[in-house]
Amino acid sequence: MDFLDAVFKQFVGFFGFHNLIEIIKSGDYDKLLTYEGFQSLIFPIMPFLLVLEIIRAAFFRRFKVISYKLPFFSYVLNAFIGRVIAIAMVGICIGLFEKYAIFKISFTWYWFIYGYIVWEFGHFLYHYWGHKVRLFWCLHSTHHAPESMNLSISYAHFFLEGPYADFIRTTVCILLGVPPAMLFVIMFIDGFWGGLIHIGENLVEDGRLGFLNNIILTPSHHRVHHAKNPLYMDTNFCNLLNIWDKVFKTYQPEDRSIPIEYGISRPMIKNSFLDAYFGEIVALAKDVYRAPGIKNKFLYMFMPPGWSHTGDHKMTTVVKKKYFEELQQNGATPAKEKADLAEPKSGEPVLS
Repeated sequence: MDFLDAVFKQFVGFFGFHNLIEIIKSGDYDKLLTYEGFQSLIFPIMPFLLVLEIIRAAFFRRFKVISYKLPFFSYVLNAFIGRVIAIAMVGICIGLFEKYAIFKISFTWYWFIYGYIVWEFGHFLYHYWGHKVRLFWCLHSTHHAPESMNLSISYAHFFLEGPYADFIRTTVCILLGVPPAMLFVIMFIDGFWGGLIHIGENLVEDGRLGFLNNIILTPSHHRVHHAKNPLYMDTNFCNLLNIWDKVFKTYQPEDRSIPIEYGISRPMIKNSFLDAYFGEIVALAKDVYRAPGIKNKFLYMFMPPGWSHTGDHKMTTVVKKKYFEELQQNGATPAKEKADLAEPKSGEPVLS
């Protein structure tokens, strides 16, 4: 019975039914009109869509267990420790930096817009550095390792990525005056949409979502972000508002004529959870160990993935430059706006 009870609690916890069940038991349905009550209604949507996605894929004979292996084991491994550390990190950052905020804002609709733009800036920074700094890429690469896209990918994270992300995002928001109450609401919206944009072709074939594709970042944009195609590498770092991707020239819409290839460029052990979860850390450790001199050892940690002390770089700048050169040689130069968005600027560090 203890085992069955544990399984039931995990089931309820995964689907986010706990708070809703408590409200139903209490009979006080007015709680559904509160922020906590609203959360209890929204949380089960993502797991429900994931199950629906799996059922639909199975019905059309497109379901592959391997597509869900990495997210499942990541979720199990991270279920407790990653979540606790991330929550603790948010609290620590609020406690440390709130007194240093350059100014304070009130919780009104117009300041909420400001707060969300600030949050997106913090998200952009964490995500950008997660691709541009190899040490941080080791934390983020697990999320990019799957070679398909589905809602379960939102659970595929290295357990230290959450604390790293929340340290950057929370610190930026608190220092720029976003009050904790507003921050928690923004985090809730961001978490919900951040999961939803991983919806796969088995449930929503065209992820552009019509007119929304011109207003916000849609599943289509995030599919581009997860691609290893040279045109798509290192683009669409924001989560909901694409303002900072446009400011920093990392915005890239999906080109439907270019099929998306998911995954990372490093050769990986086929279907290996351990390689997907720890592979980049092992590869970095080997490079640091073999690197001559202290300077090169540090450079391997903080330069972009693909950097080499030998000069044989495989960074995204190199990959993209070669890609565009080959297009030009073949007389198939893409539209100017694509080149402007994807072509790296001189001296800009990027990820492989």
